[in-house]
Amino acid sequence: MKNLLIASTSTLHGGNYLEYLLPEIQLQFAGCKTILFVPYARPGGISHEEYTQKIKSFFSLLNIEVKGLHEFSNPIEAIEKAEGIFTGGGNTFLLVTQLYQNNQMHTVKKAIESGTPYLGTSAGSNICGPTMQTTNDMPIIYPPSFETLGVIPFNLNPHYLDADLQSKHMGETRETRIKEFHQFNAQPVIGLREGSWLDVKGDSIVLKGNLSARLFQQNKETIEVESGSEMMGFCN
Repeated sequence: MKNLLIASTSTLHGGNYLEYLLPEIQLQFAGCKTILFVPYARPGGISHEEYTQKIKSFFSLLNIEVKGLHEFSNPIEAIEKAEGIFTGGGNTFLLVTQLYQNNQMHTVKKAIESGTPYLGTSAGSNICGPTMQTTNDMPIIYPPSFETLGVIPFNLNPHYLDADLQSKHMGETRETRIKEFHQFNAQPVIGLREGSWLDVKGDSIVLKGNLSARLFQQNKETIEVESGSEMMGFCN
């Protein structure tokens, strides 16, 4: 049974890293002595080692040991044997490129579908949908494919921002960009606001957190989905 925690962000304004998700993470990885961290997204261009150390510091609070995927001589085997997997935020283009270049995308997908607990934040959440095409990230590198894990049936737009009606900025809103995506692509898109996450258990996908999310569907009106809702009821 699939078991995922898919969060918009790792850090809320004024909070510490993963602090707001701590109770959920404790449940997600209950019984895990170790987890495997995928550091490929490299926020701010930091090294794999620096990123992994940051994750180790957090999970030490839960008495869970963290190993970076880059540390293994046989990373495919490491994914297959992982007790739990965490893919952090950063640049989705870089993350997807690395997963493909290392032939790991399919292995991570298979592990998730086999029930390995998974936590994704930001870029690590983007890759849970069918494609990465609704990311906000700059295309700093050209991935072999936009196709991603496809372990949920819709795309995500983490860090979703509502239009500021008082702003004098005349650029595109997130809603405008998602509507542009739907000119050429049919899959639904969930705009996931900061502090929101999806709790995936088997075929159930429940929106959690204090805020609602926005559901965009091709040729349909946008829907505001309240926290606690079963997402599959809206996307069928």
